Amino acid sequence: MSSSQVIIALTKGRILDEVLPLFEQTDIIPLEDIKNSRKLIFDTNRDNIQLMVMRGSDVPTYVEFGSADMGVVGKDLLMEYGSEEFYEPLDLKLARCRLMTAEPTNPGPIQGRPKVATKFVNIAKKYFAEQGKQIELIKLNGALELAPAMGLADSIVDIVDTGNTLKANGLEPKELIAQISSRVIVNKASMKIKNTAIREILGKLREAVANNQ
Repeated sequence: MSSSQVIIALTKGRILDEVLPLFEQTDIIPLEDIKNSRKLIFDTNRDNIQLMVMRGSDVPTYVEFGSADMGVVGKDLLMEYGSEEFYEPLDLKLARCRLMTAEPTNPGPIQGRPKVATKFVNIAKKYFAEQGKQIELIKLNGALELAPAMGLADSIVDIVDTGNTLKANGLEPKELIAQISSRVIVNKASMKIKNTAIREILGKLREAVANNQ
């Protein structure tokens, strides 16, 4: 890989949908339709830039270990992963949502320590410790809204966008833990070795974000 070749890891789903138009504004355009391809790595109109598409939870790992030079990922996953291993130079202000606690609209009595279901175990542990609350954490990777209804948990910690999914499952958002948006992360070694190329990309992205506000 040349010292100017930059690989950028992108998060599948909503973030990808919102990031691709922003990249177009910075003249980074994939040479094929990313959304309808089964490929995971894509060439672009820029000879020195390639895009990779993956699950958001894998983006920090690829960037930390240098398999990707840069990445775009939600702040929630960075908070859960821990962000000491890479730089986080830019908030793209895309795919905005909130990380919140949520409880049943009509909660029943709680026996013993409150049970909290979440996939954000590290964030929840830290948040409730800071609140001085003792809880029992239950790790789930999906269908969190079901946990209180099925008696598995008293509350959940999850991403909230419109709140409609919570409402449909008899829950309501309670405490705000963090405002979430898409962030750019950069591998520390890459920032030194490929400084010129990475700074150019960051500069154009920063300009595009400012123009979109």
